[in-house]
Amino acid sequence: MRALLVIDIQNDFCPGGALAVPGGDAVVAVANRLMPQYAVVVATQDWHPKSHRSFAVNNPGAKVHDIRDLDGLQQMMWPVHCVQGTRGAEFHPTLDTSRFTHVTRKGTDPVIDSYSGFFDNGHRKQTDLSKELRRRGVDSVDILGLATDYCVKFTALDARDLGFTVRVFSEGCRGVDVTPGDAQRALEEMRSVGIAIV
Repeated sequence: MRALLVIDIQNDFCPGGALAVPGGDAVVAVANRLMPQYAVVVATQDWHPKSHRSFAVNNPGAKVHDIRDLDGLQQMMWPVHCVQGTRGAEFHPTLDTSRFTHVTRKGTDPVIDSYSGFFDNGHRKQTDLSKELRRRGVDSVDILGLATDYCVKFTALDARDLGFTVRVFSEGCRGVDVTPGDAQRALEEMRSVGIAIV
């Protein structure tokens, strides 16, 4: 069975949000158009505590986009975003959340970030996503959402490593592009390991 993974289409990643992805809200219409084609639609949701150490303000002297050591991992410093229970963490208001069969929340551990919907960035802990997909008989996943060069990419790579057949809908993704071209490079990296970019 094939499932659709809707990655982090949240207010803080859309225009006007704390970590706005350029054109991020454009993916909403794509998601809404595709979701009715799937019996299983799983959304991921960044769900950070306010004290999360990937936030630059929680690291003395750090600036946004600095790279710091975070619990033994290299970590990009981000503005405060998708804090649990805030409007910024909510799904975009025009996203048809009634189609979701499950929501996986990630980034809840204050000392390690989680770009992937499946694991934290150190692969130390697994979310409930893989178990949920296997329980429903899913062996293939189609992915869209935000952002191409971070959460979409790492979710896709982990899905492939876990044995799922993976497609990424580029029309339904937008990138942060901290360094210009990051999103395009992410698509190329995914393609190079056998993920279909459609």
